[in-house]
Amino acid sequence: MDDDGFLVRFWGVRGSISVSGPEFSRYGGNTNCIEMRCGKDTLLFDAGSGLRPAGWALRASGVTDFDLFFTHCHYDHIIGLPAFKPIFDRSVKVRLWSGHLAGRMTTRQMVDEFMRPPWFPVRLDVCKAGLDYRDFVSGDVLRPREGVVVRTGSLTHPGGCVGYRVEWGGRVVAVITDTEHEPGKLDPAVLGLIEDADLVIYDCTYTEEEMERYRGNGHSTWQQGVKLCEAAGARGLALFHHDPSRTDEQLDEMEKLAKDRFAGAFAARDGQTLKFPVKSHKKR
Repeated sequence: MDDDGFLVRFWGVRGSISVSGPEFSRYGGNTNCIEMRCGKDTLLFDAGSGLRPAGWALRASGVTDFDLFFTHCHYDHIIGLPAFKPIFDRSVKVRLWSGHLAGRMTTRQMVDEFMRPPWFPVRLDVCKAGLDYRDFVSGDVLRPREGVVVRTGSLTHPGGCVGYRVEWGGRVVAVITDTEHEPGKLDPAVLGLIEDADLVIYDCTYTEEEMERYRGNGHSTWQQGVKLCEAAGARGLALFHHDPSRTDEQLDEMEKLAKDRFAGAFAARDGQTLKFPVKSHKKR
């Protein structure tokens, strides 16, 4: 693995529930999972069904020590965890981070409640990897690896959700999913997380025309993503958390409309990889 760049790989880009079929073949049907390689260090964001193929790739590349950050614990963001092969491997070390339930439930409790009967056939102690559970409060600045800075902030979503800003090598990538915007307003918490970012991975579940029907579900639009990126001086916008009913052709059209408004916009696809050359290794 090349250790000289900031790599972003999408393992799951769909929201709410995974889908399959020929009409979803190009953009993919796995739910939320993003891998970031900051040089030799690996960070994962969310454990949707895309975490399963991510696990195969980590094993194939010999990665045995990494961090997994949860934005929140709705099913589409955790359903891949029980099928994630590395957590059953004694040679693997994983740090699991969450902050959306601060004061209500620890990261260990969250995972234990999910991976247990009757929801799962065996309990968490079947996992042989070294699992290190880390709790934080939204707004904390995390330093999971040397030179890697992860800033956190609260998003607007039922039950709570955390957005992340990852800084390494002079580059910035932000994960903003899931969040609902208020009409006519730009969320200051989101603006802070995406300021001058090289890439903003943003919740584009709906269009503005659809929002009236789905207000309160906790999701946003590509149009709002464009407005936020323009206001924050961000350079790239990944349309993410695709509605499970959105076909390849519909996503093609959405991507075209977004690109017409913002040149750095694109609709993220399962398996897609981006790489940003390192600008510096200065710590903030």
